Amino acid sequence: MARWSPIERNLRAVHGPVLAGVDEVGRGPLAGPVVACALVMPAEQRAIAGVDDSKQLTPEVRRALALRIRERAIAIGLGAASVREIDQLNIYHATVLAMQRALAQLHRRLGQQPQHVLVDGKPLRTLGCVHTAVVKGDSKCYAIACASIVAKVTRDRLMQALAGRYPVYAWERNAGYGTAVHRAALAQHGLTAHHRRSFCLDEQPSLF
Repeated sequence: MARWSPIERNLRAVHGPVLAGVDEVGRGPLAGPVVACALVMPAEQRAIAGVDDSKQLTPEVRRALALRIRERAIAIGLGAASVREIDQLNIYHATVLAMQRALAQLHRRLGQQPQHVLVDGKPLRTLGCVHTAVVKGDSKCYAIACASIVAKVTRDRLMQALAGRYPVYAWERNAGYGTAVHRAALAQHGLTAHHRRSFCLDEQPSLF
């Protein structure tokens, strides 16, 4: 990708240059929060080379790009929803909550609301702001791809830190997803406070 998309150019022409890209990571894991990023990249600058859907990049490339994105961004907001909130609200509503928190932090750091918001996926009727949704936006829109990279690197670092306290689950390698090693550790050691009980009990009741 590494370029501004026609969608982004059109939205800036209609709404103004302060276009926020929003994406989240961590909908599917058995453990850990869902994390969202909202950011505004400078419209007058060329896209950073190599930016793409975070899932298509190696961890090393993601980390390097996240540094460049943070250096260049006009403002960045991060938000998360906890394991408890995921279990209480369900993953859809928890994801929206994380995005709302990221946008609120972005607003504070910008000193104004973005002129428009661009999100990955389908429209979110409870997001609380007018936005444009793009399915597979993290592989189509530069601002969303930048947000996906920052969110992914942020969440991975959190899971690596938690892995130091709970090494048997190998979160430093699986980021909380339900790999064979993770599931085997669950069967042997059970749940931690950082596991999504609704996910673990629904998907693998025989483990417990």
